[in-house]
Amino acid sequence: MESVKIFDTTLRDGEQSPGVSLTTDEKLAIAQQLARLKVDVIEAGFPIASKGDFNAVKTIAENIRDVEIAGLARCNFNDIDRAWEALQKGENPRIHVFIASSPIHMKYKLRMDEEQVLEKAVEAVKYAVRYTSNVEFSAEDASRSEIEFLCRLFEAVIDAGAKVINIPDTVGYAVPAEFGKLIKSIRERVPNIHKAEISVHCHNDLGLAVANSLAAVENGARQVEVAVNGIGERAGNTALEEFIMTLRTRKDYYNFEVVQDTTQIMRLSKMVSKLTGMQVQANKAIVGKNAFAHESGIHQDGVIKERTTYEIMDAKSIGLERNILVLGKHSGRHAFREFVNNLGYELDDNTFEDIFNKFKDLADRKKNLSTEDVEALINNEIYSAESIYELEYVSVNTGNTILPNATIVLKKEEKVLEATACSGDGPIDAIIKALNSVIQVENIKLVSFKINAITGGTDALGEVTIKLEIDGRTYIGHSAQTDITYASALAYIEAINKYMAVKRNN
Repeated sequence: MESVKIFDTTLRDGEQSPGVSLTTDEKLAIAQQLARLKVDVIEAGFPIASKGDFNAVKTIAENIRDVEIAGLARCNFNDIDRAWEALQKGENPRIHVFIASSPIHMKYKLRMDEEQVLEKAVEAVKYAVRYTSNVEFSAEDASRSEIEFLCRLFEAVIDAGAKVINIPDTVGYAVPAEFGKLIKSIRERVPNIHKAEISVHCHNDLGLAVANSLAAVENGARQVEVAVNGIGERAGNTALEEFIMTLRTRKDYYNFEVVQDTTQIMRLSKMVSKLTGMQVQANKAIVGKNAFAHESGIHQDGVIKERTTYEIMDAKSIGLERNILVLGKHSGRHAFREFVNNLGYELDDNTFEDIFNKFKDLADRKKNLSTEDVEALINNEIYSAESIYELEYVSVNTGNTILPNATIVLKKEEKVLEATACSGDGPIDAIIKALNSVIQVENIKLVSFKINAITGGTDALGEVTIKLEIDGRTYIGHSAQTDITYASALAYIEAINKYMAVKRNN
């Protein structure tokens, strides 16, 4: 049985989502989870775009095995050289070159005619092939390109050595029947198409990215470019979880083998949501918190009698654990270690000990702990930034008849810093003003502040996500605590620490 290659672009196109900026360590963590899911290709970034992108691609290529690592490059030699410099130690690394092919892009963006674009594309592919035979070529805005030129362009780059031909619906303009017809026409009209694999990259501007990708597969595409939770430019990309689970659930219709470990999907979705600061909507297909929830009495009755009456997928197939009470304050290290291992986390002894101690503290305050509680503790620890500033103490006094004020004590390289702010509009504002008075960073802009209850009940963990803009770049901090004022202070400091770490490294 045939399978469809999964090319994940979360770390490249996904990171282009407004307000998203991932560190190298965060990108590596996502790449490792993508490898556990067993995607075929990870597009790790655009190496020439920045020093940070280059370092992330290089780190991923050096550390991830059994997955092809790709780097994006425009059709020029400098881009290709830089991409190969980052990718060369990877396992079967892929250089992904692109150039626009639609009349509107050629006229207004490139200011080139068809012959110039074709020449540039062939030149770039031939140059990339000098480094590796694993070269992918993308015709940007293919869905709005002239079919005659598109076929001529693809024939030429295949002759030049391209092994994968990518047909993007760059602006999400296509509809399924039309896009499927385009793929079929290219298969029929490009004489050497049998020498290359057909790929598609669909955007979701009209909400049709997954539908267009499926239409392409029905008409001969055998690689689909996706992103976790559907993130990406504008309205995003084809959602990895939706595309894979459609092929798996409707195997009777599509007749493709799904080789991915779908039980890794939920953990991957949560990781990407946390690290990017982009929350998943409740009714999001597959990974939304309501995707396997039933409120209607009729639905509940049906599911109790037979799950398949209202569920076409088993929640366990995406790694969703439905048990609520899992551990308590009397649990020991052995039980906790086994539980963490069953979640799929591999922790060194020091990290495990830190998390176990925090687990015991939380268990003393919270009667029942769920899987989500434990995962929040783990994520707080393993994805936290370098501790340049450490929070030693925070106290907030607020009410409807007093002016909110906050006192904080920070430690920076053994130096103790203390401040009090008495002019806040609320407790969070007071905390931020107190922190800003001692943190040596100028022009901090609070872009967004979000609180999400991880579990139910009055003792629920509150997850705070803060986005700061400093020097034109976004930094994301998060923390999960039962006290949201404390979590807010920790999240703010984590974002500042990320900025400080980047500043030091540069």
